[in-house]
Amino acid sequence: MSAIRSRTARIALVATLIGTLALTACAPRSGSDDLGLTPTPTPTESAPSTPAPASTCTNTEGQVQPSYSPISPDSVPAGSSIEAIKNNGVLRVGVSADTLLMGARNPLTGQIEGFDIDVLHEISRAIFGDPNKLQFKVITSAQRLDVLTPDAAGNTQVDIVARTMTINCARWETIAFSTEYYEAGQKVLVASNSEAKSMDDLNALGDQKVCAPASTTTLTRLESYSGIEAVSAATHTECLVLFQQGKVDAITGDDTILAGFAAQDPYAMVVGDAISAEPYGLGMPADKVDLVRFVNGVLDRMRSDGTWTSLYNKWLGVLGPAPAPPAAVYGRG
Repeated sequence: MSAIRSRTARIALVATLIGTLALTACAPRSGSDDLGLTPTPTPTESAPSTPAPASTCTNTEGQVQPSYSPISPDSVPAGSSIEAIKNNGVLRVGVSADTLLMGARNPLTGQIEGFDIDVLHEISRAIFGDPNKLQFKVITSAQRLDVLTPDAAGNTQVDIVARTMTINCARWETIAFSTEYYEAGQKVLVASNSEAKSMDDLNALGDQKVCAPASTTTLTRLESYSGIEAVSAATHTECLVLFQQGKVDAITGDDTILAGFAAQDPYAMVVGDAISAEPYGLGMPADKVDLVRFVNGVLDRMRSDGTWTSLYNKWLGVLGPAPAPPAAVYGRG
């Protein structure tokens, strides 16, 4: 295919993506918008990134709560956070609506779906006996901690965040995490005709603009590469728009997210080995220890009864055969 034809095709893809985002935005939703409706930053005017707070934690695994057992609507403890959620009638969840395969709005049905979403359906099933008692709040990566932070009255905007969130020490300072439910790895997406086959190749080429969402571990890691200019955007989708417009040379992120992008853009490919381990956890308010233990029980059941593997094959089979589910590692009791 000629360069002109390739460029024309990619411009058409940008138009299609933007049109899909606009169409999706018409569907009812709650909370902040993660569908690319905010102004798209340019490489010279990047979205601001909030630095991660300094952390004193040294062992994230040691901060994971053991699980409740058994896990079912009949086993919800009286007076617990889980009972309050059950009495409220819905589980309030913070999710992505534009992360294909993990949490994305289906343009045909208007429903948000993906691996993260199906994990939440299982938690809803355990609390209510109904997998669909979910109230979605669409959030950006940068809002994941904010929606779990109590206001003056002690209330949070959501009960759980399931949005490809890496467990790390800094985040442990303000929220609680479940056990790891998926181990992702940071890779890089480049144009299919790019000379770069890894992050190190991009660094060696020099003057390469690489996009990642603001307030993510991914963006922070880019700062260690001298030949790369880190470009932040509000969402992964905005990174994809910048990439398809030729304003950045690559996108870096978790393999789960980049796999979805490659599925949308036939002129892009995911390259290189993972440069980090990104253990995903479900985020919850720091003081809701009983909720964390209940959720950990749901994850235990999903690992043991084949549900986890079934969800992997349904959503992430493009990444290869299903690995063993991440082992549950518990710490303080």
